[in-house]
Amino acid sequence: MRKLVYFIASTLDGFIAGPDGSDPSGPGGFWSPAEDYIQHLVEEYPETLPGPARAALGVTAEGVRFDTVVEGRRSYEVGLAAGVTDAYPHLKHVVFSRTLTESPDPAVELAADEPVAKVRELKRGNGKDIWLVGGAELAGALYTEIDRVIVKLSPLTIGTGIPLFGRTTAFAPHAWELTDHTVLKSGGVFLTYDRRRA
Repeated sequence: MRKLVYFIASTLDGFIAGPDGSDPSGPGGFWSPAEDYIQHLVEEYPETLPGPARAALGVTAEGVRFDTVVEGRRSYEVGLAAGVTDAYPHLKHVVFSRTLTESPDPAVELAADEPVAKVRELKRGNGKDIWLVGGAELAGALYTEIDRVIVKLSPLTIGTGIPLFGRTTAFAPHAWELTDHTVLKSGGVFLTYDRRRA
């Protein structure tokens, strides 16, 4: 069965964005990814780079991990604000929204369904794993469905912001097993954890 993988950048103090939810590495953002961080993404996770970044970096490699990306409306709107209607044209792209009634891009599927039901349906299909790009509220709604978390930990603290699983996720402790890690010279760390199932 396909896995739902929350592949997300986080600060040392557990935040994926500042209080306003804007892209931390975008224009005016608080984090500039180091060269070795970008190179690691190109080599190991090329499918997670947005289409414009892939074009700028000359990345044509098909990813080996994901063929589907799911995200919430707020995360999707970060791209829309920059004029990008489909940041991941090389992947099947599903956006969860109860307020968007028409997709701004014919290749982007809108899902108004309960996220858990839709993700379970996707997991039963054939293909590579499913990448949960964000945001935190969707990650919180899918908390019990996430099979793997890959944290791209940046050597940075911000004090406050949007936490990894949002502010409204219910208290529900889960154990995770560290299954892989990569430490970059710049101080960034990629940590892979698989959920321990009873």
